[in-house]
Amino acid sequence: MTTPFRNVTPNGPGNAATLILVLSFTGFLLLTQSLFIVPAGQVAVVTTLGKVSGGSRRPGLNFKIPFVQAVFPFDVRTQVRPEKFASLTKDLQVIEATATVKYAVRASEAGRVYSTIAYSDREVYPRIIQPSLLKALKSVFSQYELVEIASNWSKISGIVEETITKELNQFEYVDVQAFDLTGLEIAEEYRSAIEEKQIAEQKLLRAQTEVKIAEQEALRYETLTKSLDDQVLFKLFLDKWNGETQVVPSLPGNKSGGTPVIVGGRK
Repeated sequence: MTTPFRNVTPNGPGNAATLILVLSFTGFLLLTQSLFIVPAGQVAVVTTLGKVSGGSRRPGLNFKIPFVQAVFPFDVRTQVRPEKFASLTKDLQVIEATATVKYAVRASEAGRVYSTIAYSDREVYPRIIQPSLLKALKSVFSQYELVEIASNWSKISGIVEETITKELNQFEYVDVQAFDLTGLEIAEEYRSAIEEKQIAEQKLLRAQTEVKIAEQEALRYETLTKSLDDQVLFKLFLDKWNGETQVVPSLPGNKSGGTPVIVGGRK
């Protein structure tokens, strides 16, 4: 009686080829799961069974343990984000403007950011930058009246930049590279009042300058008058005398009491 099943030898050439194919595929799979490339401008956070392990991986070819470690990229290039905001001044006036901040995630802190705040670099701005930015803006503008803010916009912008940089440096997550305040918007009636005040201040400054100039001129003439005694006046006369004038001042110290001397003129 014949059996329908074919007798296969365990160590036959077909099984060896299959084993080689399986091993090759497994090796290729392990290789692809072990190697990964970090693009320029990014770093990679590596987790081992969900826990951040090691420092941030730099751009280039990197290695990880297959199926055990996972990779999460973080962009560390400079980001530019404009933020339109509204805030109250010291005199309870509402102003609106746009704050533009340039920042970058610190490459060495990407792992700490991932484990404590954000799973993605897209969450860095709303969770780290924006809260500190709005806090700094409200803190600074609440200390100044509207007129002072409008008149010293550049100064206020610098103070806000210092405040937000100090705020973010406490945590060392990001580097603030630049900051700018633009597009100040205030009510029209307050804008007119500010312009009138600036014009008045300019007129006052001009008047004060003219007064100082007049005081300096008066002081100069007073000093000059005190220095013009008889000897100086006589010396000045002699320097200018052409020899033809018939009446000349008497010599200083003359007992005649300053009576002019009459001399004959040239013929």
